Amino acid sequence: MLEKDQIAALSRRSDIAGLRRLVVHVALLACTATGIFMTAGTWLLVPAMVLHGAVQVALFAGLHETVHRTAFQSRRLNDIVAAAIGLIHVLPATYFRRFHFAHHRYTQDPKRDPELAGPKPTTLSAYFGYVTGFVYWRDRISELFRHASGRVTADFIPASERPGVVFEARCHLAVYLCLAIAVFLGWSAPLYYWALPAVLGQPFLRLYLLAEHTGCPETADMLANTRTTHSNAFVRLLMWNMPYHTEHHAYPGIPFHALPALHALMRPSLKVVASGYGAFHKDYLSALSAGNGETFARPASG
Repeated sequence: MLEKDQIAALSRRSDIAGLRRLVVHVALLACTATGIFMTAGTWLLVPAMVLHGAVQVALFAGLHETVHRTAFQSRRLNDIVAAAIGLIHVLPATYFRRFHFAHHRYTQDPKRDPELAGPKPTTLSAYFGYVTGFVYWRDRISELFRHASGRVTADFIPASERPGVVFEARCHLAVYLCLAIAVFLGWSAPLYYWALPAVLGQPFLRLYLLAEHTGCPETADMLANTRTTHSNAFVRLLMWNMPYHTEHHAYPGIPFHALPALHALMRPSLKVVASGYGAFHKDYLSALSAGNGETFARPASG
């Protein structure tokens, strides 16, 4: 474990570092959106939307950082960016913050980790069904309507925050309704630059997120219940250094821009490491094909 002075040094937050990463991400979105504009009316439009969608769904990493309030030094800036990205992902930031904090507190606890409320795929059909993103959209939309109706029942949301969750859900629905009306009246931009890319890009995020904990033992040991995945510089840039996931779970107060330095310090202590996302999914698919999906997805805790 790290010394207190090391933690303090790495925990310094920076508006400049956060804004730099956000600007880079927005610039990438502008580039991929230009691709959609230039390919309109041709068969290249679909791959252009897939590419735009992949960059768009990667904004989830920015949402993750801002709900931790580590992306920027300014609390207000964290909350504004979290609200904006949450709107793009149909994932209200207030709700997601409480969901995610419960996940951190009870990582890989099958009874209390909300990420384990739905089982990880243990068959090939379940794997490919999960990767399509259908379950994600079904859950997000039904949850949004449930919260908007005033039914907030998750035990990880304090009673004092439930009115805010209801209000936020209603605001989201109001925005989506306005966009739907605009599309109906002939404004196609929300459809081609947001909704369709979100659906087409979601499989990339599902594949990415599966690597974080799937196959890790259900134990309280934070160095064992989370996986760090080696990747290339572009993926680390796009995902705000989230591939260093064990490091993040060990020290969630350390901002994304300090995770490479944290990884260098923690490397000898890491217990679950994948050599790449392709390698992880190759092993996963091999286990599923051999009928060992349950053993792979939920290994014994020891």
